[in-house]
Amino acid sequence: MIGGGYPQVSVRRKVQLAPWFVIAVVVLSGLHMLPGQGEESATPGQGGPGRVVRQPSPAAAARADIPAAYLELYQDAAKRRCPGLSWAILAGVGKVESNHGRAQLPGVRSGLNSAGCCAGPMQFNLTDGPPSTWARYGRGSPYDPADAIPATARKLCADGAARPGGLVPAIAGYYGKTIANPPTAAYVAHVRCAARAYGGGSVRDLTRCFA
Repeated sequence: MIGGGYPQVSVRRKVQLAPWFVIAVVVLSGLHMLPGQGEESATPGQGGPGRVVRQPSPAAAARADIPAAYLELYQDAAKRRCPGLSWAILAGVGKVESNHGRAQLPGVRSGLNSAGCCAGPMQFNLTDGPPSTWARYGRGSPYDPADAIPATARKLCADGAARPGGLVPAIAGYYGKTIANPPTAAYVAHVRCAARAYGGGSVRDLTRCFA
């Protein structure tokens, strides 16, 4: 994950990026993951800032795929750190970033990832900034899921994930790009698809999210 904002983009650059934006829209539309395509109702637990909403019960896919300790942490972090955000979104991020801490890759349990920036099961950036995204949102150790998962909830909430229309930009920001960037569009699609599977939404087969 790479945090940080983006400068104003010139008209010429916007024209150059337009084809990539169209590709991103097509990808998300095909997976029914554009705002207004049912995501707000398909993934319960999304609401405005300060609003406590009903969290989805873990579906069979969640109980089969998410370690029990991680599942509890996702649920607790959403409840305590961002009540308007579904725990399933946090679980979707954890799935994509490190398979809930099970990925045997550099940076998950120690050191930095192959890009030399990020660490822990939620892959917080330790080198951007100052302050880095971990310095801004983290407490304790980025390698400890009990610290990293609440930090993810803080960052997503601060970026507007619990506000109407804010979920997609917040997830894209967690990846560090805009939705017009094709890898970012794929990242957002994977996170939201996994969240649907975990929360008992429109996706029943988790493997479909990563086919």
